[in-house]
Amino acid sequence: MKNSILTNRELEVFELLILNKSTKEIAEFLGISEKTVRNHISNVMQKLGVKGRAQAVVELLKLGEISI
Repeated sequence: MKNSILTNRELEVFELLILNKSTKEIAEFLGISEKTVRNHISNVMQKLGVKGRAQAVVELLKLGEISI
C-alpha cells in the first residue's frame, strides 16, 4: 500500500465527491454528519494548500491519490 497524505476517510469523501455526490449524500452513505464531511474536505484543502473542492480534486488527481 502506498503512503497517502490523506486519511482513509478523507480519500473516501473525495472519491464520492468525484462521483458528483452532495455533502448530504456523502454523509448518509458514510454514516457521518454533514459537518464531519465538510471538516474532512476542509482538512484536505488545507493539506494541499488549495482554496476549493475542485482545486483539491485536481491536485489529488495530479498526485495520484484518487482516479476518475
